[in-house]
Amino acid sequence: MTNINPNNYIKRLLEWRHFETTILILIVINSLTLALETSTTAMNVAGDWIYLLDKVFLGIFVLELVMRLSVDFRGFWRDPWRIFDFLVIAIALLPATGSLSILRSLRILRVLRLISAVPAMRRVVSGLLGAMPGMASIVFLIAIIFFVFSVISTKMFGDAFPEWFGSLGASAYTLFQVMTLESWSMGIVRPVMEIYPLAWILFVPFIILTAFTVLNLFIGVIVDAMQTEHESAAAEERGQMITDNELILTELRELRTQISAIQKKMT
Repeated sequence: MTNINPNNYIKRLLEWRHFETTILILIVINSLTLALETSTTAMNVAGDWIYLLDKVFLGIFVLELVMRLSVDFRGFWRDPWRIFDFLVIAIALLPATGSLSILRSLRILRVLRLISAVPAMRRVVSGLLGAMPGMASIVFLIAIIFFVFSVISTKMFGDAFPEWFGSLGASAYTLFQVMTLESWSMGIVRPVMEIYPLAWILFVPFIILTAFTVLNLFIGVIVDAMQTEHESAAAEERGQMITDNELILTELRELRTQISAIQKKMT
């Protein structure tokens, strides 16, 4: 009597080409049910059913993780995306009662599983993570610029405008508003210029350095990281295609050899 290994059936199910699509659809539907919980009308009409559906979806996602762990336990923990899925589901399993009732709102984090389920989204996130070192250098640069201009603006305008420039922190926040170009002219710079007509000499270079230069560096670094990630994925796909073609050619050569051997025996 042969032993039946349940893991073989589980592995086949996980490798089924429609399995990932099914999980993706369930994530989207679960997102809609979580959104319905914010509607008073929906909760009055079908609140119990919505909560029941949420528990069913959570049970399915937990079962999926258990299946993946049972098939390849070590490989599961070597995959960052699987660990991400595990953490998202683990947060949803935390008790949301008493002082932890705020954790109920964190159930919406299950929507983030769409990132790991969709390859295109995974490449975007991988590109952003790859851009982090370059972005850190830009953040350090912009911090230096903010520090210099905050000190100058506090000393120059602090007495006349204590609400905006009364301290280093207040100046930094005001300059952040100027950098975002939100009401910077009529709301801040022009009132300052009524007392300090030459104040534009400080604010205009600051805007050019931050809003038009340094922030565009962020975009450049991210675009470069995305391009690198895309090229890496394309190279991996080409390598896989070459490997598959080599296997096919090897099998064809072996088949040709076998056919030749059969023909020789027949003649």
